Amino acid sequence: MIDDEAKLSSFLDAFASIKERKILVHGGGKMATRLGEQLGIPQKLVDGRRITDAETLKVVTMVYAGYINKNIVAQLQARDCNAIGLSGADGNAVIAHKRKSEDSATDYGFAGDIDAVNSPLLKNLLDDELAIVVSPITHDGHGQLLNTNADTIAQELAKTLGIYYSVTLIYCFEKSGVLLDANDDNTVIPVINPDSYVELKSEQKIFAGMIPKLDNAFSALNNGVKKVIIGKAEQLTLLVESKTGTTIVNG
Repeated sequence: MIDDEAKLSSFLDAFASIKERKILVHGGGKMATRLGEQLGIPQKLVDGRRITDAETLKVVTMVYAGYINKNIVAQLQARDCNAIGLSGADGNAVIAHKRKSEDSATDYGFAGDIDAVNSPLLKNLLDDELAIVVSPITHDGHGQLLNTNADTIAQELAKTLGIYYSVTLIYCFEKSGVLLDANDDNTVIPVINPDSYVELKSEQKIFAGMIPKLDNAFSALNNGVKKVIIGKAEQLTLLVESKTGTTIVNG
């Protein structure tokens, strides 16, 4: 969506129209991949996860925390939505550590797993009626930037802000929701609870790329988030109103 100006514009129209306090966590992997290739920096993925070596870290920082983040902020300002863009390093917003590989064969490089979120900072910004735009660049508190999964950042922000607010977490991506058939947008599963999730996984009816999102969704629900919705970015207004997509419930 970020690569498509028309879709991004429509999405930001919908986001700007949300009256409640709001945070937008974004990625930008396709643009980072293109720039890396143009600079002669090969991009490596393992199971959909980017291997962030030192040169790739420079690329993703430029793309995520630089161009994409500030372009979104500027676009929101044009819509009379006062916004501020943050990376995890700004205001100590998100502290992470360098990911330890589960097996010695895979080194994810400067990929980060989250340790802490500065929820008082975020609350102060939200209470000042600022929309927060967060890029998936974090830091370790010792001067090292890290590349962190945007879905995980969204989950952790939602969980920590659940202390102060009734939080709805919405995962927006290119599909209309969680699908029984990954190639058919008409097979959206409207509601998933823990029992049905176990059943869907055991029957291999959920494609692998969706499982991390659902795992994050249930983790969020188990830690104070009121509601989680997964659906198409272009349908944000309907997702906010729970009129489309897949709603994840605990029970």
